[in-house]
Amino acid sequence: MAEKRQLPVYSRRLREAREAYGISQRILGIEAGLDDFVASTRINRYETGVHQPALQTLQQLAAVLDLPVAYFYAEDDELARLIREFQRRKTGKR
Repeated sequence: MAEKRQLPVYSRRLREAREAYGISQRILGIEAGLDDFVASTRINRYETGVHQPALQTLQQLAAVLDLPVAYFYAEDDELARLIREFQRRKTGKR
């Protein structure tokens, strides 16, 4: 049986943030400036760990999701939660 590989932290965080924001992979990609025809596929590949987004792309994704880039690299779940909460308080969102 094939061993299930662990996803990179940025993949897990991207999926968590997108789902919490309530946005599809396609819409997230388009709003971050990706081409309409590849937006869904690219976001899917980032979330499944097939590809790692370039820093500029991750910055654009973070802006759409209203999160700092640091959130996507927080390996500890509690730290990720604190980063997310800090950003929400800073921007006045709940």
